[in-house]
Amino acid sequence: MKAMVLAAGQGTRLRPLTDTRPKALVPVAGRPMIEYSLLLLRHHGIVDVVINLHHWGEQIEERLGDGKQLGLKISYSIEPELLDTGGGLLKAKSFFRDETFIVVNTDVMIDLQLDQLLKFHKEKQAAATLVLRPDEHADQYGSMDTDVEGRICRFLDKRIPEKHPGPTRKLMFTGVQVLEPKVFDYMESGSTPHKFSTTRQTYPRMLADQQPLYGFCFEGFWQDLGTVERIRQAEDSLARGRVGLHYLQNPDPLHNR
Repeated sequence: MKAMVLAAGQGTRLRPLTDTRPKALVPVAGRPMIEYSLLLLRHHGIVDVVINLHHWGEQIEERLGDGKQLGLKISYSIEPELLDTGGGLLKAKSFFRDETFIVVNTDVMIDLQLDQLLKFHKEKQAAATLVLRPDEHADQYGSMDTDVEGRICRFLDKRIPEKHPGPTRKLMFTGVQVLEPKVFDYMESGSTPHKFSTTRQTYPRMLADQQPLYGFCFEGFWQDLGTVERIRQAEDSLARGRVGLHYLQNPDPLHNR
């Protein structure tokens, strides 16, 4: 299985830290932020990874190289202009070779067992499975509703055409998802890469076409790393032992560089 780590963003919420470096390399508890996503993937045997680059992207490529020092095989997808998640995925489409793949945001810290996520995705025969969590501030991140089986029935303000029976649960997206190549059929193709959103364009089209989109409800440790305050919250949780990330078991070369 292959994975993509989204690292092209400008990190505007982290300025001035990102004025001269990419968000992915902002330190969090002594490690570059992106390392948490990469080590999560490696721990679960996913070593073939593509990273999209834009803002100070050459620094990421210089720091990580081909990934050997992390036990990974890293490729890069360069975006001269920001393409958003949809455009970034479509530009890297050939990397996935018509296989199931995982997409992880750079700016999240999560203690997630990927094997459980992949089992859920396979059992549901989902076209896409998004890792969701209950949160009182869900609307700030883009909330969605799932039914009792975990099937997504609302994405932002887009609803499936027919009335959905039964109760729904309002959840927020954590920045981790499993996708099938089928999602590319619902993306805006063109002769040149262009910017578009999966949550605002691709997934609503899939919902309207009754494609199986599921939410994997996760209630373990998760922390957004998109602001200085939230980075400090994550560092405090680690320092006080309130959370132990299962994939930080072995020392890593990058941590000591």
